Amino acid sequence: MALAPNAPPVGGMGMTPVLRARGISADVGGRRVLDDVDLDLAAGEMVVLVGPNGAGKSTLLSVLAGDRTPATGSVELDGAVLDSWPVAERARRRSVLTQSNEVSFPFVVRDVVRMGRAPWRRHPAAARDDDAVDEALAAGEVEAFADRAVTGLSGGERARAAFARSYAQECAIALLDEPTASLDIRHQHRVLSRTRDRVNAGGAAIVVLHDLGLAAAYADRVVLLENGRLVAVGPPRDVLDPELLTRVYRHPIDVVDGPRGTLLVVADASPLASPIPGEHV
Repeated sequence: MALAPNAPPVGGMGMTPVLRARGISADVGGRRVLDDVDLDLAAGEMVVLVGPNGAGKSTLLSVLAGDRTPATGSVELDGAVLDSWPVAERARRRSVLTQSNEVSFPFVVRDVVRMGRAPWRRHPAAARDDDAVDEALAAGEVEAFADRAVTGLSGGERARAAFARSYAQECAIALLDEPTASLDIRHQHRVLSRTRDRVNAGGAAIVVLHDLGLAAAYADRVVLLENGRLVAVGPPRDVLDPELLTRVYRHPIDVVDGPRGTLLVVADASPLASPIPGEHV
């Protein structure tokens, strides 16, 4: 596995951030969906964004990627204002995997994955194109259908091809929006473990997840959002607190110790039988 030539050195929390957001607010359809959010990402760190639907997770990721202009605040990439980076250079430093992975034309999977190498065209790193594509096909476990049209794949297979395309980009920073949403258990863990490998090699990642168990398993820090604001940031054991989660998600949630030091997040299957104190049912 290789990272791009300008990848940051191996590090972790407490180091100079590779991505920094300050005072981020954003409006969508006349409604404020992010409100004064601060967030840092260091090399060697995986940050997972969690929260209920509409909490602002995807909007925050799009602001960090530079795909959405915030109403207030600023984002810095490797110490410089994000907007100051040329588009091509920005694409060499951070990859973005969005929820929408639709491909309308019948490109074969291998060619879709190769699209991830576009930012490196006419760059010395282009010499790695073939190897990077092969490694990405393996990372997404899409080699078996690499020569099939992406339009003929299942939803989960398309998601894996989209992840492979993002992986082929070989950026130091990965921004992934619900990359496990349509995947089976094996491939959920494969996507996150391959991302974790890149982080451990000196990269960094911000991942939006709905599965709190996966967040507990893979995150260095969990960021919990509610109504566009950060309500908790820290290690999984600190943020994944049953009382806090129950309040934010408005659903009874418990957190228990699992095997080998893991955390298991368990939602009550009969919330009407166990109403949240103070909530009308």
